[in-house]
Amino acid sequence: MKVLVFGKSGQVATELQRYPAVIALGRDQADLYDPEACAAQIAETEAKAVINAAAYTAVDQAEQDEPLARVINGTTPGAMASAAAERGLPFLHVSTDYVFEGAGDQPRATDAPTGPMNAYGRTKLEGEDAIRAVGGAHVILRTSWVFSAHGANFVKTMLRLSETRDALSVVEDQIGGPTPAKDIAKTLMLMAEQMVTTQHLGGTFHYSGAPATSWADFAREIFRQAGRDVAVTGIPTAEYPTPASRPLNSRLDCAELFDVFGVLQPDWRAGLEDVLNHLK
Repeated sequence: MKVLVFGKSGQVATELQRYPAVIALGRDQADLYDPEACAAQIAETEAKAVINAAAYTAVDQAEQDEPLARVINGTTPGAMASAAAERGLPFLHVSTDYVFEGAGDQPRATDAPTGPMNAYGRTKLEGEDAIRAVGGAHVILRTSWVFSAHGANFVKTMLRLSETRDALSVVEDQIGGPTPAKDIAKTLMLMAEQMVTTQHLGGTFHYSGAPATSWADFAREIFRQAGRDVAVTGIPTAEYPTPASRPLNSRLDCAELFDVFGVLQPDWRAGLEDVLNHLK
C-alpha cells in the first residue's frame, strides 16, 4: 500500500522512509509555504493514504516568525486534509503536547481543554482545528519529546555536550514522555493501513514514551547507557529562560490509542538503547 509522506529530512519523516511503500516529498517537491502546491500533490497521487510529518518546529524562533509558522503548521495541513478528503484518502497528521498549557501533574486526555502557551503550540492547534473542520477521515497524533539518531534532538545534544563537559545543569521540573521517532513512524504506518482496510474514520490520539520522566532524568539515562561520566544537576525552568515558554506537564494519556488501534506506549529507554547503538 503506497503512502504519500510530506517531509523528508525530519526525524519522523526519516524513519518513515524505511518503509518501501512510502513516497516522501521534500521541499523541492512540496513547498510547505505553498498550501496549494501541497494540495496538488495529493490530488495527483496514487497513494492510498497521506501522512504529514512536516512542520515548523523551531519553538523559540516561532515567537518571532509566528505568521510563517502559522502557514506551515496551520494553513497548509488544512489544505492537505481538504485535498485528501476530496480523494477519499485517510490523512494522518503529527501534532504536539504543546497544544496544552502544561499545568498539573496528570496525563492529558485527548479531549482535555487546550491552551497553548507559545506561538508554536498556537500554530499547531490551528492546524488541528483546520483538519477537523474539513470533516474527512483523519488522524491527529499528538506526541512529545521526539528523539532519534537523525537531526537535532535532546539525545544528540547531550552526547555532544558530554564530549567536552563532565557536569551539566538540566531542567528537572518539566515532566513528559520521550518518544522514539522510529516508534512514531511505525504507529503512523499501522494506523494508515487500518484506516484504509477497515474504513476507520480516525480521530485525535496521543502517543508518547513511558514512563514519564524529567529532562534531567532523561539526560542521566542517556549518559548511563552511553557510558559517559557526566554529573547532572537538576534545575527549575526559571533558571533556564527561553524565548518560548515550555509546559511543565507534558504527560499524555495514550489509553485511547490502545483501545482503538491496539498500540501500546513504547518504553523510551529501549528506544534510547536502539538510537545509541545506531549512533555507534
